[in-house]
Formats: sequence, structure tokens, C-alpha cells
Amino acid sequence: MAITMDHIREKLIAEIGAIHVEVEDTSPNRCATSFKVLVVSPQFEGKPLLQRHRLVNTCLATELKEIHAFEQKTLTPEQWEKQKQQ
Repeated sequence: MAITMDHIREKLIAEIGAIHVEVEDTSPNRCATSFKVLVVSPQFEGKPLLQRHRLVNTCLATELKEIHAFEQKTLTPEQWEKQKQQ
């Protein structure tokens, strides 16, 4: 299965209600084996970082079997708004 940035983005939006997703292929030759994501979701409200990452990892469990490196940043909508203003 070829994993694309669009596939990751769409799955996060559909399954965890992400309102903003940025996906970057960080593989040296853009071979889709290493990704960096920023996920903004209301589902992260009141959850510690570990629980947020587990939500993302559970959502992408099948894809993570094929990905060699995965970096994620998870924010609530309020945190995202604050970050954009900086």
C-alpha cells in the first residue's frame, strides 16, 4: 500500500475530527516512509500529550506499520489559534 500525504490527512480528518492537518513527507528522497504531521482537533481538549498521540497512532495504526519515522504535533483549536498569533 502506498501511503500518501493526502491519505494521512483525509484519514485524520475523518476519524478524529481534525479541523486542520499539515502533513510533510520528510523522507530524504520523498519515498513516503517518513512523515511529520501537525494535527488540530477538538478531541484533544482536556487530554494530555500522551493520550493525544495515542489517538493519532490508533487512527493510523495500519499506516504506521509501513512508515519508518513519524513525528507528530497535536494541538487543540485554542492552542492552534494562539500559535498562529505568535
